[in-house]
Amino acid sequence: MNFEATTLPGVYLLKPRVFGDARGFFLESWNADTFRNAGFELSFVQDNHSRSEGGTLRGLHYQTRHTQGKLVRVTAGSVFDVAVDVRRDSPTFGQWFGTVLDDIEHHLLWIPPGFAHGFYVISDSADFQYKCTDRYHPDSEITLAWDDPAIAIDWPLINGRGPTLSDKDRHGLALAEAPLLG
Repeated sequence: MNFEATTLPGVYLLKPRVFGDARGFFLESWNADTFRNAGFELSFVQDNHSRSEGGTLRGLHYQTRHTQGKLVRVTAGSVFDVAVDVRRDSPTFGQWFGTVLDDIEHHLLWIPPGFAHGFYVISDSADFQYKCTDRYHPDSEITLAWDDPAIAIDWPLINGRGPTLSDKDRHGLALAEAPLLG
């Protein structure tokens, strides 16, 4: 596993070794020893799996209590995945990092606590899986507005059309209005 630092301190793009042949492929997406040797002492308590249609945007979510670190990957399809720094005392507060995750490259993204997370499906559909360091805590969940100009994420919207959103994601808060961490 190759751990590549991103523009946001603590957020890493992970590139696993993929072994493929005519039968298919094999990769190791999580190994506690590999992560520990790279300086990550992680304990996961929850795994999640979502399937979304093309043009769906999920996020930007974080929790003010029971903050979650997330190890995310796509097992079918392709998404544009985003982390936003919501730690008010951070030098990168309000900045974002985005990357394509898909079932071809098999890259993963490590998003530590202190970051909002979201993704936009750029294929016909996508299966998105992630491991969490703490449980879902709906009473402390915050949703940031996906289109907040203060964050200015450059979403690769399909044909320039607005994304398909849940009610919760449609009513996200501006960063200036949201409860922050740190």
